[in-house]
Order: sequence, then structure tokens, then C-alpha cells
Amino acid sequence: MNTVTISPKFQVVIPRQIRVSLNLQSGQKVQVIEFDGRVELIPLRSMQSLRGSLTIDDTSIEREEDRL
Repeated sequence: MNTVTISPKFQVVIPRQIRVSLNLQSGQKVQVIEFDGRVELIPLRSMQSLRGSLTIDDTSIEREEDRL
């Protein structure tokens, strides 16, 4: 478990292990939300970087003719 301290300017440093694990880069934007009494940081990814991240295992699904 990692613990960080909030600075007088309300800034926090994301621990290196987490930055490396999530491949976070300097200047990258994150979405900040309050959820169920906690703060969550969600890395924003470009659509280009997400290309190919979803795979379909079963390609035998029948499609309508206009969807081929």
C-alpha cells in the first residue's frame, strides 16, 4: 500500500511504482472523481492508444447483411 501526503497547495505525487505500472507520463491528463467517499484518479487515454485493446474471441456471430 502506498501513502502520499497532500501538500499545502493540495498536490500529491503518484508513487513511481504506480506511474510505471500504469505507464503514466508527465503532462498526461487524469480525470478526478469523488466516489463513495474516496478520490479516484482515472488516466485519460487517447482513442489512438486504445486501438486494438478490445478483442473478440468468438467471430462466428452471425451478422445482418448490412453489417458485413
